[in-house]
Amino acid sequence: MPVLSEVLTALDALWPPERAEGWDAVGTVCGDPDAEVRRVLFAVDPVQEVADEAVKLGADLLVTHHPLYLRGTTTVAASTFKGKVVHTLIKHDIALHVAHTNADTADPGVSDALAGALDLRILGPLVPDASDPAGRRGLGRICELAHPMTLAEFASYAAARLPSTAQGIRAAGDPEREIRTVAVSGGSGDSLFEDVRAAGVDAFLTADLRHHPASEATQHTRNGPLALLDAAHWATEWPWCEQAAAQLDAVSDRHDWGLRTHVSCTVTDPWTAHAASAPLFTPTHTTGAPR
Repeated sequence: MPVLSEVLTALDALWPPERAEGWDAVGTVCGDPDAEVRRVLFAVDPVQEVADEAVKLGADLLVTHHPLYLRGTTTVAASTFKGKVVHTLIKHDIALHVAHTNADTADPGVSDALAGALDLRILGPLVPDASDPAGRRGLGRICELAHPMTLAEFASYAAARLPSTAQGIRAAGDPEREIRTVAVSGGSGDSLFEDVRAAGVDAFLTADLRHHPASEATQHTRNGPLALLDAAHWATEWPWCEQAAAQLDAVSDRHDWGLRTHVSCTVTDPWTAHAASAPLFTPTHTTGAPR
């Protein structure tokens, strides 16, 4: 069996920490470098439910996409919910390692996994990494559908292919518009609208789209109107966990480590219910009517 330091070296080779954004907090949060690792659990969020799952599984290492302490901290007291996660993991000899923006831009990365979940053909990165001479790394992916769909059809297709969440998929644009090409970016993507417009794709699928950026994006006419698909943040990043587990499996096979990898199916999306608007809405006052 490998020790933690050996496994961490392999993880850093897959997702080099130096490729993370300067504001990010990636790498190892806790764990004994000399402890043996037999089971590894992959998940999106380092929340208590996932820590408890790691304990129940008998995992020695938990690898998450999202950082536990993104903005730093001065305490790991168990009276705080993040501190309780740390105490739970350390008490049961479970290490925690984070691969965040260094996994976003990797080859393959988070958006490759998202495109794979949607069975899209990848044409290249949306925002190429200038340090990659092969032109494969970068943020987001430009993709092509296997066959054209209307926006309404593609939204339903995405909702069926991605993990189920209370939000489902929201779409902006003409429901009957034909979609052939799409940019995808796992996680929050409304900072990428300029890159998406420059790519000239028909649609953009991402998460956490805010009202004003989304409204403005649909008003631009350069390269034609842009359709938007807004999925749950967790749902767009969960496919990476399966991809990452498979990557570590391959490393384990090469080294004859015999690791057992697992992917958490615990839904950690914070939204738990969705109530659709009434199909018929009659405003109290119509435009121009006297009040």
